[in-house]
Amino acid sequence: MTEQELFELAIGARGRSYAPYSEFTVGAALLCTDGTVFTGCNIENASYPMGMCAERTAIFKAVSEGKRSFRMIAVAGGPAGQSALSCCPPCGACRQVMREYADPDFIILFSDGEGDFAERTLADLLPDSFGPEALSGRKGFSH
Repeated sequence: MTEQELFELAIGARGRSYAPYSEFTVGAALLCTDGTVFTGCNIENASYPMGMCAERTAIFKAVSEGKRSFRMIAVAGGPAGQSALSCCPPCGACRQVMREYADPDFIILFSDGEGDFAERTLADLLPDSFGPEALSGRKGFSH
């Protein structure tokens, strides 16, 4: 699957977003190393902290289906009802969740706000990250 194809899947997932409060819709498409793709959209809640970002929705869907090895994720977002995309890098919480399941060289594609997408690695967006290996010496930890 090409980066453009993955990004198009993220744009499609954006159409399923539930964002009545922020009116900012986001879609994500996660490519597993075996070629499987999981999509997600942002899902808001009247109790704001209870919402979920598109990236974490896609990752949690994949993990719940037994997938643990990811190659890249595409993220597309912007104002609801508009086809134009805003610059939409993942939030800090999503970056940390990505780090749980992906190496620092994991690729993140996101809309750049100018009609294209930017490409960064997780290390670019989350330098000096804290990952599972930091806890590998703890008794009882298994990953």
